[in-house]
Amino acid sequence: MSVKEVAIEELEQAKVLTRDAVRSGAYLYPIKGVAYFFTHRSLWQPLADKLLPTLALGLGVTAFMFAVTYVPQAAVLTIFNGPLAILTTVLLVLSESSTIFSVLSKNFLIDDALIDTFDGTLLSRNLTSLVSTERQVKSGADPIAKLGKIMKKPFARFTPKAIIRYFIYMPLNLIPVVGTVLFVILQGRKFGPTAHARYFQLKQMSKRERDGFVDQRKAAYTSFGVLAVLLELVPVAGIFFAFTNTVGAALWAADMEAKQTTAPNLRNQAELAKKAE
Repeated sequence: MSVKEVAIEELEQAKVLTRDAVRSGAYLYPIKGVAYFFTHRSLWQPLADKLLPTLALGLGVTAFMFAVTYVPQAAVLTIFNGPLAILTTVLLVLSESSTIFSVLSKNFLIDDALIDTFDGTLLSRNLTSLVSTERQVKSGADPIAKLGKIMKKPFARFTPKAIIRYFIYMPLNLIPVVGTVLFVILQGRKFGPTAHARYFQLKQMSKRERDGFVDQRKAAYTSFGVLAVLLELVPVAGIFFAFTNTVGAALWAADMEAKQTTAPNLRNQAELAKKAE
C-alpha cells in the first residue's frame, strides 16, 4: 500500500469519526453542564465545600509552572514554532499546569465532591434506581442532601499510565498549531471515557463491557473530551469547569438511560400494534 493510499484511508476514517461526533451531539454536554449547574443551585454545595483550598492549589500550581518552566520551554519551542512560540508555550504550560492540578486535586481534594456532583445530577434527573445500586439514597427534595454512604470505592480517576501517556504526547506541541491541536484531541480521547467512570460503575459494567461500550461511541467520547479538556485548561477557573464537566457527563448518562428505557417501550408498542392488526 502506498503512502497516498494510507493517507486517503486515514482521511476517510477521520471524516467518519467527525461525522459520528457531530451526529452524537456529545460535544454539547460540557456546555449543557455549565447551564444546568448554574440553574440548579443545589448542585453548588460540593464545589462550595472545596472551593478555597482548591483555588489556592490551582493558583499555586499555575504560578509555579509559569515561573519555572515558561522561559526554557519557550526557548525550545521558538526553534520549531518561531513567533508562534509565545502562544504555543502558553498553551503548553497551561496544559501541564492543568494536568498536575487535576492529578493533585482529583486525587486528594475534590474526588468525593465530583462523585457527589455526578450522583446528585442523576438524582435531579430522577435516576434514583441507578444511583442506589452503589450508594444509599435518603428521602427528600435536595439531590445532594439525599446522597448517603457510598457502598463501594469508586474507580480511580488517574493512574500512572495516564501521566506517562501525557508526557509521551507532549512533544506534539513542537509542531506549530497542528501539533497542539493533536495534543488536545489525544488528551480528549482519554478524558471522555474517564468522565463516565462513575456511570460505568453504577451500571456495574465489567471491563470488557466498558471497553465495548466506549468503542461503539469512540467519536462521541472524543468530542466530549476535547471540549471538556479545553474548558479545564482555563487557569484557576478550571476547577469550576471540572464540576460543570461532571454535571455534563451525568446529563449525558441520564439521556443514555432515557433512550435505553424508551427503546424497549417503543418496540413493545410496535409488537402490540402488529398483534392488534
